[in-house]
Amino acid sequence: MSGQIAQMDALAKSKVGSPTPALFLPDAFRGLAKERLRRAPPEGDLNAHLPPDVGDHDLNAGLPVDVFHKGPPRRAAVLIPVVAHEDGATVILTRRTDHLTAHAGQVAFPGGKIEGIDPTPLAAALRETEEEIGLKPDQVEPLGYLDLYQTGTGFRIVPVVGIVEPGYQLDIDDNEVAAVFEVPLVFLMTPTNHERRSRVFRGHERHFYAMPYDGNHIWGATAGIVRNLYNRVYR
Repeated sequence: MSGQIAQMDALAKSKVGSPTPALFLPDAFRGLAKERLRRAPPEGDLNAHLPPDVGDHDLNAGLPVDVFHKGPPRRAAVLIPVVAHEDGATVILTRRTDHLTAHAGQVAFPGGKIEGIDPTPLAAALRETEEEIGLKPDQVEPLGYLDLYQTGTGFRIVPVVGIVEPGYQLDIDDNEVAAVFEVPLVFLMTPTNHERRSRVFRGHERHFYAMPYDGNHIWGATAGIVRNLYNRVYR
C-alpha cells in the first residue's frame, strides 16, 4: 500500500481543485470497505472483559484505557456516513451545540448510547443518526464495522460505516446539533493531515489526533475513529 500512501500525501500538497484520486471515488471506496471492514460488530462491545481494539490509549501509553471513567464501559455506536459524490466521496460530520453537558461544541459523528431497545449496534447508530440529523435508515447502505474504539471517558464505541447517496434529506435536532457539514474523504484519509497534539486534562497529559478542516476542529475520539478508518481501509 506504500504507493497509495504516497499518492495521498502528494494530494495533500496539491492545489485546490485537483481531481480526486480514483481511490476516493465512491465505487473504489465501497469495494475497499466491503473487503476490509468487519462484517459483524466487534466482540468487545458485547463482553466488557475483553480488551478494546483501539482507542484514546493508543497515543497514551502508561495510562489506563478508561483513565477518566470509573465503572463499567458505556456502550455506544456511531455512523460514519460516506456520501457518494461522483467527483469524490465525502464524510458527514456534526458539530454539537454549546449548551450540552458532554462534549459541547465538539465535532462528532452522528450516534450515541446503545439502548435496550436497540437489537444491534447498527440499529443504535441508525436510530441515533435519525434522531440527531434526520437521516433515515433507508438512506444508508451499511458496509461494515470498524474496530471497537475505547475513549478515556469510558465509552466503548462501535463505528458503523455506510454509504449515503447525494441529495439526502436532513431534519436537524437543533437542541443537540449546531451544524452538519461534509469533509472530503481524501482529506481525512491523507495521513499528513493526522496531526498529533496534546493537552493536560484532569491532571494527565493526553495525546490525541487533530485534523483541522475549514474552521472545524476535528479531534479526540472523532479523529481517532477517522484514523481507525484509514488504518482499516487505506493503510
